[in-house]
Amino acid sequence: MKRALVLLCAFAAACATTPPPAPASNAKAGAETPEVPYEPRPQPAAASPAAPAPTAAQPATGGEVKPAEPPPPAKPAFDAQTQSTFKEGVDAASRGDLDSAERAFKSVLSQNGQADYAYTNLGMIYERRGDVSAAESAYRKALEIRPDQPVAWDSLARLYCRTKRCNAFENEVRQKIAEQPAALGLRTALVYTLMQQNKFEPGAAEAKKVLKADERDVRAMQLLAQIYAREGKNELAKMVLENARAIDGNDAATHNALGLVYLALKQKAPALEAFQKASALKPDYAEANNNYGALLNESQDFEGAIKVLEMAVNTAPQFVAARLNLGNAYRGKQDLPKAIEQYKQVMNLKPELADTYFNLAILHLDSEIPNVDTLERFKTSISYFQQYREKGGRDDRVDQYVKDAVKGGEKEEKRREREKKDVLKKAQREADAKKQAEQDAIKAKADAEAAAKKAEDDAAKKKADDEAQAKKSDAEKAKQKAAADAAAAKQAEADAKKKAAADAASAKQAAADAKKAEAEAKKKAAADAAAAKKQAAADAAAAKKAEAEAKKKAAANAKAGTAPAKLKDLDDDPKPAAPVKLESDDK
Repeated sequence: MKRALVLLCAFAAACATTPPPAPASNAKAGAETPEVPYEPRPQPAAASPAAPAPTAAQPATGGEVKPAEPPPPAKPAFDAQTQSTFKEGVDAASRGDLDSAERAFKSVLSQNGQADYAYTNLGMIYERRGDVSAAESAYRKALEIRPDQPVAWDSLARLYCRTKRCNAFENEVRQKIAEQPAALGLRTALVYTLMQQNKFEPGAAEAKKVLKADERDVRAMQLLAQIYAREGKNELAKMVLENARAIDGNDAATHNALGLVYLALKQKAPALEAFQKASALKPDYAEANNNYGALLNESQDFEGAIKVLEMAVNTAPQFVAARLNLGNAYRGKQDLPKAIEQYKQVMNLKPELADTYFNLAILHLDSEIPNVDTLERFKTSISYFQQYREKGGRDDRVDQYVKDAVKGGEKEEKRREREKKDVLKKAQREADAKKQAEQDAIKAKADAEAAAKKAEDDAAKKKADDEAQAKKSDAEKAKQKAAADAAAAKQAEADAKKKAAADAASAKQAAADAKKAEAEAKKKAAADAAAAKKQAAADAAAAKKAEAEAKKKAAANAKAGTAPAKLKDLDDDPKPAAPVKLESDDK
């Protein structure tokens, strides 16, 4: 895998102003490099798990103790404004905004022409854009300012090897190491160059030289582990990388390399975790994002894969593997137009890559593509399979896939033939139906006219019948009303006669009752008169008797010489009885 693009977030403490003099050297490719001159270093707080820290009694080189080179002259620090502008450039590059990043780094250089890392980052931006010449020029300007800058040498090594010039760069680096034997950045650049040429044994020896000088050099550990991994020594590579992780747990490149080793050991879960960690530590780490996205594709998390693979291609637009994996992610999500777009970008970037044609062939074979004719789709699939073979593809399944595509095309042609026949049959049926419809229309019109005439006649007849029926009904109603009126009159007459008879009987009864009452009144009056007469006679007899007794007594008294009797008051005379009043029969 390509190493991640490095963007530093701060400047080095000082920068060299002029490169040291270059002594003559006869260094050649493959020649043994000198040991790193011994330089005493402070004892680390904790020893590395891989090896103990070097001491004065036990030199890091394992060889003869040599005097250290004189320290470089003091280098100027950068002011706060320059630091801020540099950070803006780093942030913009991390977002994929290369234009803003380029402006920021050029602004840094306009403020201070000794900002070597600004040149290094400009070189990385030019590399992302595919401008190899400008990138190399920027890296070399950084090295003119600071000849031992490790990032610039590492970036230059990657650029040369990517452009098939590893051998030339090896010669140059060996010469520079002879001139600057203590520059560890030069030595790690040589290790990378040797590894890319599959010179694993000398590459491992050079990495071990660096680690003898500085057992905590994480970059040397990473390269040594990659050499071991390429030799199939995956457990040894894992051990070295775990030591590097213990020294610096925030180095994204270590986690990415560990992920690759875990994959080689068929440990997908820790590999996925390692790639995820590398991506989180450095979001613009294109290689880590590509590896993480590839494993997400395998687990069919296409949404997650698209997210990190988009980050990878935004960071490195010419990163072929990332675009190929991104196309696979879009294909998994069934966003076929975007998948095709990514595959075609890969074809433009690397036309000789056979896998691209294979993926396009499978996509056209298996999937219905919007706005693409089915027959053309199968033909295109066969064409891509042919190009895959022409590019050196050797997948044994291709023959069967081509047969499937041919069969699919034949099936589609047969379907179209059937469809064509069906269309003709349908057209004939439609013509017959049209002719029949016309005949049916003529017949329907005649039937409609006959039906209309019949309906008109029926309506007239019905109207006449209704009128006759209405008249008959009115006559019947009048007859029924007359009969009802006559019956009512007869009943009224009968009721009147009955009432008259009842009234006559009532009057006769009243007359009889009156006559009877009159007779009874007369009878009572006669009785009352007889009683009164009898009483009057009794009263008269009593009065006469009383008068006779009074006379008899008066005579007796007179004879006896008593006082004369008192004369009666008129009121003492008996009064005659009141006459009986007779009542009439009317009361």
